[in-house]
Amino acid sequence: MPEGLSTPEIGKEIAEHRKHAEASREGGGHDRWLSIVEAMLLSLVAVLAAYSGYAAAKWGTQSSVTLATASAERAKANRADLEAIVTRTLDSASFNAWFTAFTARDANAQRLAERRMRPGYRPAFKAWLATDPAHNPNAPAGPSYMPQYVIPQEAAAKAHDLRATAAFAEGAHAGSTADKYIRDTVFLATVLFLVGISGHFRVRQARIALIAVGGALLVFAVIQLLGLPGPPA
Repeated sequence: MPEGLSTPEIGKEIAEHRKHAEASREGGGHDRWLSIVEAMLLSLVAVLAAYSGYAAAKWGTQSSVTLATASAERAKANRADLEAIVTRTLDSASFNAWFTAFTARDANAQRLAERRMRPGYRPAFKAWLATDPAHNPNAPAGPSYMPQYVIPQEAAAKAHDLRATAAFAEGAHAGSTADKYIRDTVFLATVLFLVGISGHFRVRQARIALIAVGGALLVFAVIQLLGLPGPPA
């Protein structure tokens, strides 16, 4: 999708308008002020179109980069989530080994199973033992239900998910801003067309009507541009 009016096209249009303006001056001086207004409008459109195209390109780049960041963060979140699932499975296997030894009243096997537990799992396991689960019917079902049970990968997955969501929202906003700049460039292109063809009409009322419509569209485009954020750094 084009992001701005090309400089050669604007220059060509202004050159053609200059030729018609010179012809108009030869035919009579009463239309000279119309030629001046047309030239001023074309010059202003050229500047605004260049700015709008530049801003659209910058916001488009910002959107692409930010959305890529969101995708990378989402991939990291998925990887951390898988690691958390594996860690939880290993913790369950370690606890099952201990519990099997406990029900068999094999103290040596219990100590061996406890030593093989993940270091981050032991605080939750010891806190669970402190609740006297063998005699306390209100004790949690296992160490994984204790507040001390923490899997670092789960916290990392949540953090990556939050960053991915924020980056996606930022990228979507940047893309929407780029689209709005492109929309304003279309309005400016319409102004360029209307003012450009106005010089081809010999009927003064027709020229004035085209200039008026082009001027109204130009004011509308300027208002829209003023309401948009500037190009990102």
